[in-house]
Amino acid sequence: MTTAHQPLYQLFIPPFQDALPAPSWFRVARMPAWAAYPQHAHPWGEFVYSWSGAMEVKLHGRFLMAPSHHGIWLPPGVEHQGINRHESWHCSFYLAPELCAEMPSHCCTLALNPLTTALLDHLRDHVHGAGDTPEAQRLLTVLWDQLRTAPRTDNFLPFSDDPLLGPVLLRLEAAPEDESTLGQLAAWRGVTARTLNRHCRQRLGMSLSVWRQRLRVVRALQMLETGRTVESVALELGYSSSSAFIAMFRRHTGVTPEKSRQPAPSRRPVYAFSAGR
Repeated sequence: MTTAHQPLYQLFIPPFQDALPAPSWFRVARMPAWAAYPQHAHPWGEFVYSWSGAMEVKLHGRFLMAPSHHGIWLPPGVEHQGINRHESWHCSFYLAPELCAEMPSHCCTLALNPLTTALLDHLRDHVHGAGDTPEAQRLLTVLWDQLRTAPRTDNFLPFSDDPLLGPVLLRLEAAPEDESTLGQLAAWRGVTARTLNRHCRQRLGMSLSVWRQRLRVVRALQMLETGRTVESVALELGYSSSSAFIAMFRRHTGVTPEKSRQPAPSRRPVYAFSAGR
């Protein structure tokens, strides 16, 4: 049976071990490709958002992934591991337990409105160090208020380390334009199409066809952020026409590829921003 292998992750140490510096704390960092935080848990909640690349979190064998305009919420005490398969600029917004009562009680992805993404952009671009100021308190209070009422969504692009399914997902992730059929991929793994499809439904909660389309959406978002044209992105992802790609993209995101563009963040150093509440 053919197998697929992935590089070893470069581990980064989480910034806080025992306590937060303040009841709410905002932090921005750059993570290289194939980087991860070790599996850990903490007594505070954490919201994670990525401006470039897709943020992925592993939870007891299942994965949560947030594409553009979505973030991941992790309640206090949840054991998790942050993973980046691609270079990513991301932020963590930490909340003390007393501020988590109105946040979701389970891990989920949150759909962000334009106000929330603009606020995150502002915090990223205009913070020059940690500080407990009235302005900081106001901004982080608004961010907290927007997140607690944000629509909660299913995992957009789940992943699995299932021995049968995992190599298939890695193969498609490495080449999203791959047009291999379910039967061909099943034969590659030495099983029937029915068996592979069953693993997809059980592990991912969706068919392989839908998962592949969502993967192409995520990859398209990454390319669009670099200024690529919609036509070139469609061709690279295996579409013979941009209209078919646009229809698929809009079906999964609710917007056209052109409207989904976000400017890439400037390459600022890691910084943190705190506010008491």
